[in-house]
Amino acid sequence: MLSLALHAAAGIVLAIVGVELMPRALDVGSPWIPICALLAGGCSAVVLDLCLERFVGTHSSVWGIYAATAADLFADGVLVGTGSQVSASLALLLALGQVPADLPEGFSVSAVLRRAGKSRLQRILVGATFLLPCALGASLGYWSMRGQTNVVQVSVLTFTAGFLLVLAVEEMIPTAHEAHDGRLDGLSLVGGFALFTALTAYS
Repeated sequence: MLSLALHAAAGIVLAIVGVELMPRALDVGSPWIPICALLAGGCSAVVLDLCLERFVGTHSSVWGIYAATAADLFADGVLVGTGSQVSASLALLLALGQVPADLPEGFSVSAVLRRAGKSRLQRILVGATFLLPCALGASLGYWSMRGQTNVVQVSVLTFTAGFLLVLAVEEMIPTAHEAHDGRLDGLSLVGGFALFTALTAYS
């Protein structure tokens, strides 16, 4: 189930980038700017991963996983906050798409904390702290992009998209394969992609 959930989450992230964000990036007057922002977002995800490996520990460490999840939630908040400046429907779509993508991460953090011997209350308190990076990211995305030109808003969206793209391919899918490698995983990936595409098409 964890493997299927992570594949579905990765499919949703890929759909957010490919179906919703990149077409908007190509519609702006200077598409090379958001394309460069996409590359910069991917580079920042790689740098963050290297920093976590060096200063926090390996990917299996409790606080390494916590920090990676918090960074992902912050990026999600920036994505939704910035999207709200483009259109309310886009912000809603991005928020709906991130919910199933973030649930497996929350479960994995809780499972790691449980294996580390943390009590149920401690796990709940740690989970509650995830509200902070999400709220900070959304506030930053909303207020910093208010009144900005369309190319700036779209560039911030594609920067965040590049960050999430690397997380989906380099973190979610490998973690899913470590949990279980089954024949239904590919269908779950496509299902997540199709789900977000349907939300985009019929919203």
